[in-house]
Amino acid sequence: MTDKLIFKTIRELNALIKERSVSPVEVTETFLDRIDELHPEYNSVVTVTRKTALEQAHILEKEVLQGKIRGMLHGIPYGAKDLLATKGSIPTSWGAACFKERCFDYDATVISKLRQRGAVLVAKLAMIELAGGMGYDQPNASFTGPCKNPWSKNSWSGGSSSGSGSAVGTGLVPFAIGSETWGSILSPANNCGVTGLRPSYGRVSRYGAMPLSWTLDKLGPLALSADDCGLILQDISGPDPRDDNAQQIKFRYLDQAPYKCKLAIIRGVVDDADSEVRDNFLESVSQLKTWFDIEEIDIPDMPYHETTRLIMLSESASAFEDFTEQGLAKTLTAPEDKYGLYARTSILAKDYIKALRIRRLMARKITKIMKNYDGLIAPTRNSAATGIKEKFRSATKGSRKDTMGAIGNILGLPAVSVPNGFTSQRLPTGLQIMGSLNSENMILSIANKYQNEHPWHKSHPENLSP
Repeated sequence: MTDKLIFKTIRELNALIKERSVSPVEVTETFLDRIDELHPEYNSVVTVTRKTALEQAHILEKEVLQGKIRGMLHGIPYGAKDLLATKGSIPTSWGAACFKERCFDYDATVISKLRQRGAVLVAKLAMIELAGGMGYDQPNASFTGPCKNPWSKNSWSGGSSSGSGSAVGTGLVPFAIGSETWGSILSPANNCGVTGLRPSYGRVSRYGAMPLSWTLDKLGPLALSADDCGLILQDISGPDPRDDNAQQIKFRYLDQAPYKCKLAIIRGVVDDADSEVRDNFLESVSQLKTWFDIEEIDIPDMPYHETTRLIMLSESASAFEDFTEQGLAKTLTAPEDKYGLYARTSILAKDYIKALRIRRLMARKITKIMKNYDGLIAPTRNSAATGIKEKFRSATKGSRKDTMGAIGNILGLPAVSVPNGFTSQRLPTGLQIMGSLNSENMILSIANKYQNEHPWHKSHPENLSP
């Protein structure tokens, strides 16, 4: 039975636990053993939390025998990106060598909420150092080394939630929590053939999470399916007095079929995509057209990328001011990260303020357009996973535009990435569905519809299947 727990969805695991076919302890031990066996091959785990995980699993097992089930996540293991504070003897490294032994005396809100709902933390997951905000240009920008892709160890899992994507894709955990400032949930989801949800800004409290950019940072789940992501978001969302930007209304996941939706594609959004990514996206569009109306649209010509980047660079310079002044950048792994922070300290306040004003103008224009649609669709990334030793900001790749990513992150819009096929090299590609603010139920219902009819998310590497 225990081997058959790997690559099961949350609903499937929950049913087995509720009917007592398997206990929380057995589930937890299964994934802990799999982590011990496989994680050294993929560099996806920083710390295994075996002792505390089994202690919690035993408590949850007793509750099951007493007929007490806390919810859908009761007894289900997960991994957390290592920028989320965990109290006690479990370190929180932020992916940086200088912090690899550091421990906090408190938990991040998302960690606390998941524990209350019965989820079992089995591992802190690898990440790009300081969430990639220092300007990294290579998968090796972490003291743990590059996270490898479940589909090919010669390919990268994506950044900066690289361990989160890899761990779910290799079946080390049923789900993981990642973070996104710009692309760090959707990119690993794309590369690893899993589903990733970037929630609306403020949906999930960021208390206890490493700050990179206060007005761009978001926490969200990576899992096997869109349905899994909806269940997880419901349990980690809601108000938090320790995060002023946390929304006061808790997200309620509605597992419902979408009505006759109207979707849009930004004109030219596939122009920079690799041919196989483009082909898979166009096939997805053809499939979606059997259920939904889809049309191509134009958006105002505005500096989406430049404005998003300037805000991110300015806010990260402020967030890491003490780190910079203490000279800790020299301890980072990637050569470019050792000086990246210093350059952004020269950004002028007037330029940051101008970027904030442009953002408000963008919000008005894009919101007006999106009122006419239930979602925008695009390839999640312009390419499949890049090589494990390959720099990804080459002259060619660096010129590619991620318009959906820039718009979505600067305006705090939710987006979900679902697998939608493979390249000839058997590397996954992704379909991105982005909605208006707080429209997670809509985009998840569209994603669920797609995955029910085209279950690419049920494909797993043969060498990793139980």
